[in-house]
Amino acid sequence: MIMNEGYVHRILEKSIRAYSKSPEIIAIIGPRQCGKTTLLKHIVSSLKSEKTGIIDFEDRDELNLFMHDIKSFAELHVKGQAFLFIDEFQYAAGGGKNLKYLFDHFPIKIFITGSSSTELSIQSIQYLVGRIFVLNLYPFSFEEYLGFKEPRLGQLIDDRLEIGPEIIKRVNRHYADFQIYGGYPRVVLSSTNDEKEIVIKNIFNTYLLREINQILNYRDEFKLTRLINALALQVGSGINYNELSSVTGFKHKELLEAIDILEKTFVIQRCIPFYKNKRLELVKSPKFYFVDNGFRNMAIKNFLPTSSRTDAGALNENFIATELVKKGYTLRYWRTKSKAEVDFIIEEGGEIIPLEVKTTPEKRSVSRSFRSFLEKYEPPRGYISSQQMVDNVRINDIPVSIVPHWYFDPRKA
Repeated sequence: MIMNEGYVHRILEKSIRAYSKSPEIIAIIGPRQCGKTTLLKHIVSSLKSEKTGIIDFEDRDELNLFMHDIKSFAELHVKGQAFLFIDEFQYAAGGGKNLKYLFDHFPIKIFITGSSSTELSIQSIQYLVGRIFVLNLYPFSFEEYLGFKEPRLGQLIDDRLEIGPEIIKRVNRHYADFQIYGGYPRVVLSSTNDEKEIVIKNIFNTYLLREINQILNYRDEFKLTRLINALALQVGSGINYNELSSVTGFKHKELLEAIDILEKTFVIQRCIPFYKNKRLELVKSPKFYFVDNGFRNMAIKNFLPTSSRTDAGALNENFIATELVKKGYTLRYWRTKSKAEVDFIIEEGGEIIPLEVKTTPEKRSVSRSFRSFLEKYEPPRGYISSQQMVDNVRINDIPVSIVPHWYFDPRKA
């Protein structure tokens, strides 16, 4: 993860290259300004092929040609080419049928990007079943962020080498910044905190103006902003839809539609209950986390350092949630009707792995709720993330690793 001629290498690039020789269309979908166009240009430059068509659907002439005269579009941009790259595909509402036409009639590898999953998930997929791989790109993960900021330190963490107090202290300085400002590339590249806040504000406002108004034609912007703010204040808490309706002014059905929009435009991510016993465990009441901490902090207009805040626990928990999402996990939590709770339950390779997020550092204790889950489900291992501890304990003969928040990775145990 190093900076190379203006490009910060992305972990997703490995998956894209793995599918680059397969016939399927590759769709790179993610929030605005998370680096999709930059990644696309990097892939184009690495192909070293002159037979490459590159189209941006923010160009209305090209978009209209694609939507209304696909055969002429093909003659101009597809015929005789080996690759076709279409940026900002979300503007092509209902464009899946024409994309299918190109796929079926021309021996060309197609890449598209989009800032909303709505178009692909609802209108296009019916035409593209079996013809498309959808890959999600998010703002920088902490691994990508650290790899850019301090490559050697990032490599040490990535290799899972033994870490001590000095290394933890050094990484925590980066983590403190990432907690507050998040991982949007343009934010990460900013040189001052003032600049970061201006950039995040611009991302927030552009999302409302372009994604919500222009693309989705959604007009309840004021209510939607109130909903974003309300969810930002309830990170890590079970949602009460009646309360949300009262705070935002949405009727119940409208509220569900608005939440769906926020999910499909990569603002929030749903965390659902994990359960085996419907009688004793919660099966409803989802939680919601933000895909980026900086976006979340913009929603509540609070960029103070963690040491000056009362929501440090929410920041840590949201960080873990975003890192899990970027690794492709479905977010789940466990709670019983007697209110025992574990923050995250990860399902990996047929294993069930509990994770508890602690805000107070240096405490080697294990909560009663966490013990309760271990006793009930007997997982092969468990994790507790904290600010700076590294330790290993055994609870009922189950190994539990205590690691810094940024060191947790169930695939690199």
